[in-house]
Amino acid sequence: MEVAGTVSWILAQKSTTVWTIGPDAKVYDAIKMMADKNVGALPVVQNDKLTGIISERDYTRKVILQGRSSKETRVSEIMSMNLIVTHPNESLTGCMRVMTEKRIRHLPVLEEGKLVGMLSIGDALKWVISAQTATIEHLEQYIAGGYAS
Repeated sequence: MEVAGTVSWILAQKSTTVWTIGPDAKVYDAIKMMADKNVGALPVVQNDKLTGIISERDYTRKVILQGRSSKETRVSEIMSMNLIVTHPNESLTGCMRVMTEKRIRHLPVLEEGKLVGMLSIGDALKWVISAQTATIEHLEQYIAGGYAS
């Protein structure tokens, strides 16, 4: 199924604030920020350049399960650095395909090398549900004779 829309359409519906953290911050501070901001991942930025991403998954697998201390471990020690990113003009279908194939939940959105947003799998799912709901409503109106012929 092809889902109409681009990343920019989704970003336009979200807050323009992209919460970030530096690589030298402690993991505890990253987890606290994620909890406070109700996000599952944070882009790691240094000197206005995206250098990595830290997620709840990184925390559980690279800190908790390895018996490390979140108050002593730096973000740079556990962040994911092999980043998969997207562009505002990328299709939503393409992003969903990449997220599914690579088993990732967050895509940093870059435009001319600058971080302009984050796309989550939740954002994509919300968009799909909204589009399907609108389609169903239009079809119901058509079937009920709501459109002039």
